[in-house]
Amino acid sequence: MVDLSVVIPILNEEESVYLLYQKILESLMPLGRPFEIIFVDDGSTDRSFPYLRQIADTDPRVVVLKFRKNAGQTPAMTAGMEYARGRVLITMDGDLQNDPGDIPMMLAKLEEGYDLVIGWRMNRQDKWLSRKLPSMIANRIIGRVTGIPVKDNGCSLKVYRASMMKRVPLYSDMHRFIPAMTLPYGARIAEVPVRHHARQYGASKYGLSRVFKVILDLIAIKTVLRFARQPMRRFFVFGGLLLLITLIWASQVPWRAAAEGGGNLVIPATMVMLIGSLSVFLFMCGAVCALIFQRKRKDELNWLGHPPG
Repeated sequence: MVDLSVVIPILNEEESVYLLYQKILESLMPLGRPFEIIFVDDGSTDRSFPYLRQIADTDPRVVVLKFRKNAGQTPAMTAGMEYARGRVLITMDGDLQNDPGDIPMMLAKLEEGYDLVIGWRMNRQDKWLSRKLPSMIANRIIGRVTGIPVKDNGCSLKVYRASMMKRVPLYSDMHRFIPAMTLPYGARIAEVPVRHHARQYGASKYGLSRVFKVILDLIAIKTVLRFARQPMRRFFVFGGLLLLITLIWASQVPWRAAAEGGGNLVIPATMVMLIGSLSVFLFMCGAVCALIFQRKRKDELNWLGHPPG
């Protein structure tokens, strides 16, 4: 039986993997709780994987997953979570900027009744212009859009209840928006200050280009959250508008044909049929999404320990 599962995506961190492994042991072993460490090699091109394999050969608590090519932090994190067996999931970066010594404090916070505990890098040891300033702006925008005032969405050091986290679908770069993605499941979220260290080895994997990905993912999340709460109402509004346009247009076609002396009706009639079909399609999407949402709501109530209503 495993109680804690630590999931760590790795990309070209050959100089830090063994030291990171030692620090995790120092943090978790005094707790007396069975644990596993899952390293996910995200297509490293250095010697990270051979080093990880050596660690796994000497410690049965260590699991190493390897991607054939680089897929990104979110897919790597998702793969580790799917493989994890622990009741509690812990994620962190593999560059030693997150401090494993903060894990016991975060676990204690989780046991107070929370489902997700987020690390907040108060004294972040990164460059101000290229890393800290964009992060501050992004956190404010994410908080406004999602309604969750998280101070540091980019901190990978997080602790989750596996029963909640394994229900959350992650794709693209959605690991930054995990607090927002847990909203439909009624997750109770806490944020605690954690330590942050300057990078000692390797190079950062992120640049200013990630801003565009964050914006696109934020639009997608806002759309999902808005439609998930009242899917039938949202789809029926758009479908109703299209249906109204269809009826108005259809009523004008015969009059225009008569006024033009029996002109060509093929194009107007085709447009009426297409817009009308789209409105019917939106109605059907709303009904299907409502059924899916009701099913998820029942699952959520069961997960929270309440009888489904």
